Amino acid sequence: MISKGHRPRSNSNWSFSRDRPRNRNPPRSLGAKLVINYASSSSQADALASELNSKAADSIDTSPVAIAVKADVSTPEDVKLLFDRAEQEFNTPAHILVNCAGVLDPKYPTLANTTVEEWETTFNVNTKGAFLTCREAANRLARGGGGRIVLISSSIVGAALPGYGAYAGSKAAVETMTKIAAKELKGSGITVNCVAPGPVATELFFAGKSEEMVGRLVEACPLGRLGEPNDVAQIIGFLVSDGGEWVNGQVIRVNGGFIV
Repeated sequence: MISKGHRPRSNSNWSFSRDRPRNRNPPRSLGAKLVINYASSSSQADALASELNSKAADSIDTSPVAIAVKADVSTPEDVKLLFDRAEQEFNTPAHILVNCAGVLDPKYPTLANTTVEEWETTFNVNTKGAFLTCREAANRLARGGGGRIVLISSSIVGAALPGYGAYAGSKAAVETMTKIAAKELKGSGITVNCVAPGPVATELFFAGKSEEMVGRLVEACPLGRLGEPNDVAQIIGFLVSDGGEWVNGQVIRVNGGFIV
């Protein structure tokens, strides 16, 4: 991955459903098969895959339901590999993409102090990575009969906070791309949406922030707390379900009222 050692990033998670998220006919309830993409360290991705496979072993279908795959989402060849592995490993077309790869410079430089290298690193992962995965998914999901694409932005786009110039710019591009892709995929059975979380208690959020900075962000939220990963995961889960079929081309700000 392009990510530098000092620059925290979140993994990109890929969910490939065995059963198409469409409910014109009774669902077959075949469950989901996942490819979990990671950038550099495999420990968290492997642990999640092991946990999912362990739970699956207790069911009737004891075949693996998840695998972890290392790939650079800013490289077309690696993105193609992720989809190839999913289809080969599970012998089924891909139907769902959730791309939450992201990098953020923990120094929070002003635009005047942002280097070209820092700018390009941010846009390569956050914007180019979203473009490449969305492009590949658009073609693969169409061949499989439709599905769901969910990209991840940030409520920082709406907050326009100083120190987030490159990050907010890279995520704003993802939001616009979401809206256009949803229209371009008319008739394909594919929905494209974007989830834009507010402050969420993750490694990426805490990197470089003092307790005072964190406290100010908590104070700015009407609910008086940071978000938790599950707050965001539940929204994504809805979007990729049958119930989310009528939601398309939307940017959903999941932030507890941090930005309204």
